Amino acid sequence: MTGKTIRLKRILDSRSGNTVIVPMDHGISLGPVKGIADIRSTVDKLAEGGASAVVVHKGLVPHLGPAIGAQLGLIVHLSASTSMSPDPNAKVLVAGVDAAGALGADAVSIHCNIGCDAENAMISDFGIVSDRCAELGLPLLAMTYPRGKAVKNQFDVEAVKHCARLSAELGADIVKTNYTGSADSFKEVVRGTPVPVVIAGGPKMDSDVDLLRMVGDAMAAGARGVSIGRNVFQHDDISFITRAIRKIVLEGRDPEDAYRR
Repeated sequence: MTGKTIRLKRILDSRSGNTVIVPMDHGISLGPVKGIADIRSTVDKLAEGGASAVVVHKGLVPHLGPAIGAQLGLIVHLSASTSMSPDPNAKVLVAGVDAAGALGADAVSIHCNIGCDAENAMISDFGIVSDRCAELGLPLLAMTYPRGKAVKNQFDVEAVKHCARLSAELGADIVKTNYTGSADSFKEVVRGTPVPVVIAGGPKMDSDVDLLRMVGDAMAAGARGVSIGRNVFQHDDISFITRAIRKIVLEGRDPEDAYRR
């Protein structure tokens, strides 16, 4: 049994093999927005709702509280840019795999945007990070999206499945990418990717029902879970929406049933 296998068990549900990840790395890109200003309180609510793991930047790890490691897996994010940058799609490395391991990370994550001017640098960083993850036995979550001037539609199935396959080819253990809008189209993404694929939540949605239906459709298409940030941590009842998503992803419940309190 390899180090990656052992650590992935802290992120992937032992029965279903699926996962409910909540990324909260938005503080660098957007600042202390609603839901992550008091990070420890949010982490406690995520644990109460039964999330699998959280994604944060290195500096927040000491401030997350006792739920980390006991109830929630820890994924340390290595990439960053800000919304004030001339090109917010250009992500740079702000932490290393070794430093994340020293913090107790169960996995690390990187962000790679395909189609932007900085694509070459991000792909190069991806390869270097992947190699070090393999050496240290740390799983790698790749957040890979079609974004930039060369991208006409970031939800286009051909573009999304290219991003997902690129991630697997470069050594990602879990791929996070955009949901393509329908179960039939997302099946193509899953079919072309030999590692678990989880969906992003995107901007805050107006309706809980729409969010949960998207999660249900993605799971029906073969997704292995979600990595949803703002639609969870900015919800008025974080524990409730986390629990509803968990019911769909880890228990196989339908969205309408999962939404019942």
